[in-house]
Amino acid sequence: MSLRPLALLIGCASLASPFAYSAPISFDQAWQVLQQENNSLAAQRSNVERYQHLESATSNLNLPSVSIGANYTRLDTDVTVSGKQLSDSLSNVSPIGQAILPLFNEVTSTVTERDIFTSSIRAIWPIFTGGRINAAQSAAEGKKEQAKSELAMETQARFEDLSKYYFSVLLAQEVVQTRQLVEQGLTKHRDNAVKLEQQGQIARVERLQAESALDKATIERKKAEKSLEIAQSALTQILNQTSTVEPADGLFINQNLPEQNLFVERTLATYPGLALLDSKEKQANSLIDAEKGKYYPEVYLYGDYSLHEDDSLASQMKPDWLVGVGVNIPLIENSGRSEQVKAAHSAVSQVRYLKAQAKQDLSVLVQKTYLEAQQAQEEVLGLQSSIELAQENLKLREKAFTQGLSTSTDVVDAQLYVASVQTQKAAASFNYLISLSKLLALSNEMSSFSQYQHNAINVSSL
Repeated sequence: MSLRPLALLIGCASLASPFAYSAPISFDQAWQVLQQENNSLAAQRSNVERYQHLESATSNLNLPSVSIGANYTRLDTDVTVSGKQLSDSLSNVSPIGQAILPLFNEVTSTVTERDIFTSSIRAIWPIFTGGRINAAQSAAEGKKEQAKSELAMETQARFEDLSKYYFSVLLAQEVVQTRQLVEQGLTKHRDNAVKLEQQGQIARVERLQAESALDKATIERKKAEKSLEIAQSALTQILNQTSTVEPADGLFINQNLPEQNLFVERTLATYPGLALLDSKEKQANSLIDAEKGKYYPEVYLYGDYSLHEDDSLASQMKPDWLVGVGVNIPLIENSGRSEQVKAAHSAVSQVRYLKAQAKQDLSVLVQKTYLEAQQAQEEVLGLQSSIELAQENLKLREKAFTQGLSTSTDVVDAQLYVASVQTQKAAASFNYLISLSKLLALSNEMSSFSQYQHNAINVSSL
């Protein structure tokens, strides 16, 4: 019997945790610990917080931007005006003025010096942007929803991982117990063979056959114990514990499962991967709105208030503040807005096709997993009669061997057959639990695992 599920346990590494469980831990407790201690889940939660902050930041796009600025300018020379320049620029001057103007021809006034320093407060408040602000806010909301969906998908994946690690330990324990029973049975058989050989009732080769089978059983028991040690180490590491974690639960199956359609409907309604595609579609629609907004004019209010001015004629003439309304109308621009709109529409179509395909794939996956769970159920229940038959056959072979009616090989084969059937039953119950965990993860019913466990059939009691 191949124990491939145990291979899933190798390769888990993590940091030490301040929490330590000295008592056996149930699967529900292990799940709570993993949600608190797992680094990948913590990373996804931080990612959600990041996009929540970025979404909050977009609300400020509706507010005015206010800035304070200063300018220093150096001209090649002072700006001056002479009386002659003023008189030449005048028109419709009265006779009296014409008589006075020559008196000012030699007068020069400095309008501003060559070194100019100014500072002011400036404000711009967008009134209409063609829907681009709303598009940016919608896109930010879509990214936040995407991050939440990614967290939910990561949570489901970690739930499935934990079930593999946790129940692999239980499977390994069952295998160890089976190998111990085989070793005990073959030890008893070896002892009987030694006595019978001494009494001359069996040949030496029969006793050697019994000893060889016992040695092989000892090797298999040690291998099973090593696999159990590896499994427990992996479970301990995935839970970030400092001491070895001992599972408190046992392998089980359920007599009945809810209807398959219920799992399919629940999965299609709640699977976070579909919600992630919805958020992608929302972002693509926001991109369409943003690109279309480039065709509309921008309308904004603006204002400026001078804080500091040089002591010059130009500064005295300039007003201290100003306000106004601005309009920016795009005529020709180089971003390729028409093609950008087409590309955004294509992105929306792509997401919709992906969502339709994802629904088909999810339906098939749920149906496949459900049938695998049912198959494992049937295998566990169906093997019970085989176990009873194998155990009865072992008793008969042992009795026949003591009476000289059966060979040592017959007893060993009977003993190993009992072990193989018991191991097969444990592996089938493990496969059932893996399928059940996957069904619950896909349908977002992970919290109901304890209910299935409460209504379960303990495999060991079968």
